[in-house]
Amino acid sequence: MKNLRFVADNDFHSKNSETSVNRVNADERLLDAYSQAVISVVDKVSPGVVNIEVQRQIKGQNRYSQIPTRESQGNGSGIVFTSDGYILTNSHVISDASHLEVTLADGQSYKGELIGDDPDTDLAVIRINAPNLVPVTLGDSESLRVGQLAIAIGNPYGFQATVTTGVISACGRSFRSRSGRLIDNIIQTDAALNPGNSGGPLVSSHGEVIGINTAVIMSAQGICFAVPVNAAKTVIPLLLKDGKVRRGYIGIGGQNVQIPRQIVLFHELSVERGIFVFSIEKYSPASRSGLLEGDVIVGFNNQPLSCVDDLHKVLTHQEVGVRSQLTVLRDGQKLVINIIPQESPTRL
Repeated sequence: MKNLRFVADNDFHSKNSETSVNRVNADERLLDAYSQAVISVVDKVSPGVVNIEVQRQIKGQNRYSQIPTRESQGNGSGIVFTSDGYILTNSHVISDASHLEVTLADGQSYKGELIGDDPDTDLAVIRINAPNLVPVTLGDSESLRVGQLAIAIGNPYGFQATVTTGVISACGRSFRSRSGRLIDNIIQTDAALNPGNSGGPLVSSHGEVIGINTAVIMSAQGICFAVPVNAAKTVIPLLLKDGKVRRGYIGIGGQNVQIPRQIVLFHELSVERGIFVFSIEKYSPASRSGLLEGDVIVGFNNQPLSCVDDLHKVLTHQEVGVRSQLTVLRDGQKLVINIIPQESPTRL
């Protein structure tokens, strides 16, 4: 019996050891698969990721004249999206640049030319004249799922072709650009980003660009943001055509206000908030339309509006020069006012 028990104990320990070995092997295979996925993506995308060196003239002012006092330098990242040298990056990377120097993954450098800039989405397009470029593949940011693998490639602090990995932390975030407009559908990721990553790609496990890395919360850890690539797909043709994105403007100062419940019910409004007009610019579309200070805007071309950001969204380039209708509340009455928005890149 002792011998039998001894043999049985050995057999038990042998099976436990075998199970542990199998578990270790399985873990190793998973890690190897993860590593190989990242390596494949980097091999595919990194030839199309560039470093952008930016020079800016910082002007000072004294009592007698305004003269350049010093030259500022910075860097960011970008992605080649066509074989003839067009590069997508962030607007804040190239803003006020006096000179752009683009360095490819192979170390070759070329002078960059600004083609178009849209501060409202923090996107810009530049171009270089270089042979044998390898463009990246633009994916579909609408198909993203929270938790999926995300890979960032860029040049933080000038360290060329730095790779970090993480996951998609959230989709559908909103982020206010430097111009003050709200960018919708921002991607949040915990793939580490640092200054210099701006303008570089956020990439899926399939090697497709899903976002343009744009910002981090410096006081936090692992909270980083990217402009969705679908927004870039919309903006790029406009930048190539006009060098900017035309947006509508009506010339008001507005703030969000709550509409009294009885007014909402009486007029059967689909919103409970509106845009209170506290100022109107002279000679603007709003002043010509008959809009008055104190009016509350609740609709534009039969689309309900509940906040200033809603008005930003509907004032697209397609509305410039087109007769449109504002639905407003004035002294408890609902009115419809005809208005023709004009072009302005930064204001309502």
